[in-house]
Amino acid sequence: MNDYTIRILQPGDEALLEDFLLPHIDSSMFLIGNARNGGLADHGERYQGTYAAAIRNGQIIGVVGHFWNHNLMVQSSVSLAELCQAVIKASGRSVKGLLGPAQQVEIVKTYLPIVEDHLQMDSVEDLFRLPLTDLCLPETLRDGIVRGRLATYDDLDLLSEWQAAYAEEAIGEPDTPAARERRQDNLTQQIKDQRSWLLEQEGVPVACSAFNAVTKEAVQVGGVWTPPALRGRGYARAVVAASLAAARAQGVETAILFTGITNAAAQRAYIALEFRKVGDYRIVLLHKPINMP
Repeated sequence: MNDYTIRILQPGDEALLEDFLLPHIDSSMFLIGNARNGGLADHGERYQGTYAAAIRNGQIIGVVGHFWNHNLMVQSSVSLAELCQAVIKASGRSVKGLLGPAQQVEIVKTYLPIVEDHLQMDSVEDLFRLPLTDLCLPETLRDGIVRGRLATYDDLDLLSEWQAAYAEEAIGEPDTPAARERRQDNLTQQIKDQRSWLLEQEGVPVACSAFNAVTKEAVQVGGVWTPPALRGRGYARAVVAASLAAARAQGVETAILFTGITNAAAQRAYIALEFRKVGDYRIVLLHKPINMP
């Protein structure tokens, strides 16, 4: 018999959830950020989700969240199948994606009725961390050859075009009208939240990046893109560095990101900024949501 219980978290459980997640912040940025931005009541709004937790002696020892965008996010070394069953039943949502530590995602993937034809993306990523006091700025940024800046609404058309190319290359997402609308909505929100960055050389945008999760403790880098014709010039490294220098100036202490284990160019760029590998992460995305019985 298990020595813990599983229950759905409710408003008022925020401190309990954070006590568990913060020691796992490297692989829990989405979970922490969503809980802080959306709260624990689930009305289907952006950032909101339902959280199932395993609790022992009044402390959480594992959690799975099921969010407004139909993604399951996991952080648990116990009873992943039971947690998934509980959270999917409580949320009433289908499943479109799985995110979390690689081994945990593998367990959940085995539990769900996923077959190869369902997969849009299944990638094990290296997880990197950088104390921002160690950030090493590229010479081009220090010398003013390139300049990073926050994106504005005037950049939406360019960013939409770049993010369509990024989505197709990085996650295998076709450029459909529905995907275009979703990306436009996400970009608009990122710009509003001051999470989207551009790099310029002589006033011309040459690369972009974003923070896909933000907490007071850390930022998580994502959406890094350089058009193919401009690659090999250090632009991706510089745009990430510019965004992190700004975050550091605002008191953020840590940066986190994940990238494909075979993406040697990206790994070289991040290591040059002083990122160091601290674990793994896995992203599974499905062409169409699946429903559990």
